[in-house]
Amino acid sequence: MQHHLLDPSAPLLQRLAELGQPAWRAKAVRRWLYGSRASSFADMTDLPKALREALEAEFTLWTTTIATHSRAEDGTEKLLLELHDRQRIECVMLRDGERRTVCISSQVGCAMGCVFCASGIDGVVRNLTTGEILEQLLRLARLLPATERISHIVVMGMGEPLANLDRLLPALAVAQDPEGLGISQRRITISTVGLPAGMERLIAENPGYHLAVSLHAAGDDLRTKLVPVNKSIGLAAVMDAADRYWEASGRRLTFEYVLLGGVNDSPLHARELVRLIGGRAALVNIIPYNSVAGLPYREPSQGSRERFLDVLREAGVNVQVRRRKGARIDAACGQLRRIAAGTKPSPSGDEATAAASSPPMAIEPLAPGSAT
Repeated sequence: MQHHLLDPSAPLLQRLAELGQPAWRAKAVRRWLYGSRASSFADMTDLPKALREALEAEFTLWTTTIATHSRAEDGTEKLLLELHDRQRIECVMLRDGERRTVCISSQVGCAMGCVFCASGIDGVVRNLTTGEILEQLLRLARLLPATERISHIVVMGMGEPLANLDRLLPALAVAQDPEGLGISQRRITISTVGLPAGMERLIAENPGYHLAVSLHAAGDDLRTKLVPVNKSIGLAAVMDAADRYWEASGRRLTFEYVLLGGVNDSPLHARELVRLIGGRAALVNIIPYNSVAGLPYREPSQGSRERFLDVLREAGVNVQVRRRKGARIDAACGQLRRIAAGTKPSPSGDEATAAASSPPMAIEPLAPGSAT
């Protein structure tokens, strides 16, 4: 069985030593992978041919295949990747001015049970490996011309990132490494429903990332209905952990709130959110819902959205509305995977129209000018 070269456990240095090669050859391999975007060992032309053939026999660069590649007129591209075990995940490239932001997944499926989300409809299958997380970054980087590079990473795709920190953190370390992708930690955002234990681990080990906490409700009763894992956690614990992360990192927190038409989008809900946020130095990212075929939730009306935003702005809350990117390439996170699996019910009427115009993992997590 071949070793996945992108996994930390891949014995590249050991194999080089066995072949009588100097250790610095490993640095050359990394340069080809992350700097020159090599697609195979054969591309690594400054390595001896015999060495390339020996490495090709023992290591694989790619454990995924591209099952679907969708492109939108605004430059957004979405990949549905098939893993070695036939499971599938999604990742996205978003172009905005000079920014090249990628959104990556951390798990196959999701165990958090958010009732409006396509990613978690079938629960969680497994954690992604470090190599599979890095492979998403390399697949997306290869969509760019040689003159461009990934500028920002958002771990906001399929799965709950804080439930897979053992594999995620090593991948992000490679992403930051100057010999890896060389992306500043200030340009990496981790999105979570708010797992206090995971947030505490980040505080202890590496609190330099942007943290985006998905609230979706400002009271425990409604949040537990929308985010079932909240039943065993509670908003007070989530907010306490978020405050400790802010104290440790000095990084402004982002609180995300998906607006569901007729569910959590009234002025009363907005006032509850104002009270919950209090005087925190935080950004509230409002996300109009992307309809998911087969689920009973709908996008809020323009009027309800504006009334909700008015309450927040009048209270002095720092708020932005997530912009839509990648319209018409298979809607929100998790939907492309379900469509490919043949599990998407046929939408009709307004639901079909909304789904067709919704973006894939449409992300704009940072305020203009931040973390640049």
